[in-house]
Formats: sequence, C-alpha cells, structure tokens
Amino acid sequence: MAAQPDCTKPPSSSRPPISPASIILSFSRSRTQEAPFAGPSWQRAAIFLAAALLAQVSFLHYITVRGATLSPVLVVVVWYAIAAGAERAAIFGLVAGLCEDMLGTYTGGAWTVATTLTAIAAALLSRGFFGDSIPLVAGIVILATLLHKLIFWMMMQAQGYPPGLGWVHFHAALWQAVLNALLVAAVMLVLRYRENVALS
Repeated sequence: MAAQPDCTKPPSSSRPPISPASIILSFSRSRTQEAPFAGPSWQRAAIFLAAALLAQVSFLHYITVRGATLSPVLVVVVWYAIAAGAERAAIFGLVAGLCEDMLGTYTGGAWTVATTLTAIAAALLSRGFFGDSIPLVAGIVILATLLHKLIFWMMMQAQGYPPGLGWVHFHAALWQAVLNALLVAAVMLVLRYRENVALS
C-alpha cells in the first residue's frame, strides 16, 4: 500500500501578536522610569531650614550692613533648589515662604510667592552646571536675592503698599545679595575643607 501523505500541520511556533495598545503602554512605562534622586533628603533640608529660620528671627536681624541683613533662609532654599531640581525646589520654597510669612507681620503671603518663584528660578538657572562650583552658586544666590526682593515688593504693592517703596530698599537688597553670596561661599569652603580632612 502506498504511504498516505501526512496532512497534519506542525504546531505553530509563532507567538500571538502583540496589540498596539500593549506596545504603547510598555513604552510609556519605560519612559516614566526616572533616575533615583541624588540630592539632599527632605529630613536634612528641613533641619537646615529650621536652623536658618531660628537664626534669622533670633539674632541675625540685629546684624546689619548698610541697612541689609543676612537671609539664611533664602540661602538654604537656593542651595536645595540647585541640588534638587525645579519640582522639589517649588515645594521646598513654598514651605520656606509659608514659614517666613507666619513669622513675619502684615506680609499677606508675599514671602510665600516670592520664595517659591525664586526657588524655581534658581533650579532652572543651575541646570547643566555643577552644583559644587562656589562662583556659580554664589552668582545664583546674588541673582536669587535680587529676584526674591523684586517679587516680594511687587506682591506688597499689589496689596496696597506705595509703588516706590521697593526702590527705597533696592540699595539694601544689593548689599543683602553680597552678604548672602559671602555666606554661601563661606559655608561651601568649610564643608569642602571638612571633606578633604576626612579623606586625608
């Protein structure tokens, strides 16, 4: 008898087709994966902010140079903004500004708006640069201080304060920018020295 041809088909080795929706979802999940955050922790930043607030309201306002005082709160906010990025900087600046308004008088939220926007601006200015550069950080602190004061007095003007009152304090704002830059440079030098001693 002649052999009958085998009509059975071999089992298909091909996998079931993947739907376009699955491809899109997989691609979107891969894009939303972000690198782990390498900046300062919330706890560390909160400790620095609390210390800056305590120093600012307790004794630093008695130390003046040409009518200007140090603003360690703003320095801490700028430091965190440079290291953490715009989104985290906005949250941290909001918290710091709220604290300034609660400790201040008749500011009506001006510090909250000014500190939040300044934190975002500092984070955006520092993009693409190394945050451990003392001249860079000092320069950003100077610009941030002037922007901080500008936004603050704009907010105060919106609440009914005389429009020229900000210009009266502009000279003090320039000196405060210099003082804040010297403060952040001194702190960075001390920290760098401690790191070098620890490594040696």
